[in-house]
Amino acid sequence: MKRGIIAVIDYGMGNLRSVEKALKVAGGNAKVTSDPVYLKKADKIVLPGVGAFGEAMAELKRRQLDIPIKDALRQGKMFLGLCLGLQLLFEKSEEDPGVRGLSILKGKVKRFRSGMERGGEKLKVPHMGWNTIDKCSGVSAASAKMLKGVPSGSYMYFVHSYYVDPIDKRLSFTTTDYGSKFISSVCKDNICAFQFHPEKSQALGLKVLENFVRS
Repeated sequence: MKRGIIAVIDYGMGNLRSVEKALKVAGGNAKVTSDPVYLKKADKIVLPGVGAFGEAMAELKRRQLDIPIKDALRQGKMFLGLCLGLQLLFEKSEEDPGVRGLSILKGKVKRFRSGMERGGEKLKVPHMGWNTIDKCSGVSAASAKMLKGVPSGSYMYFVHSYYVDPIDKRLSFTTTDYGSKFISSVCKDNICAFQFHPEKSQALGLKVLENFVRS
């Protein structure tokens, strides 16, 4: 079956080629691009990212990618955000106060507090390495398909110092425990975004990408 075009947005930040390669292994017709016109042609969009919130927003605007991303989402194109690509969907971040995000979802991005503990163990910031995701109840059937074949409690790979805090907690798709529970992914309509890295999460991460390709 022919798959639609997947645009992996290049704004100079993130592990773009590994995301592209993983999507291709998952059966997707993926291409890294920074061309706003190509985003209009694409059937699905992936926004990866590793780096700072403010710098990322500056690059998206400089490359004239911010408006095409918003337009694509309004048109109902399937969207996958990864790590910083999740955080950029929100209005603002404690990482760069005063910088406005894409503001597609209401809420902000917060930093993990220092001195956190879990089971008597002091936790480091950034949160780096393998941790479990727990599925939230009450998500739509369409959203649930993004984690089809991925059991609650599955281990995924994380690298981040900040986490999202949506105003509407019904956006929560999965939570993860790191000193306390935080929202590790969100889903709404055609938007699904993960704080963890599916492309680094071995077989179960690849399953997430397969679900996106087939969505």
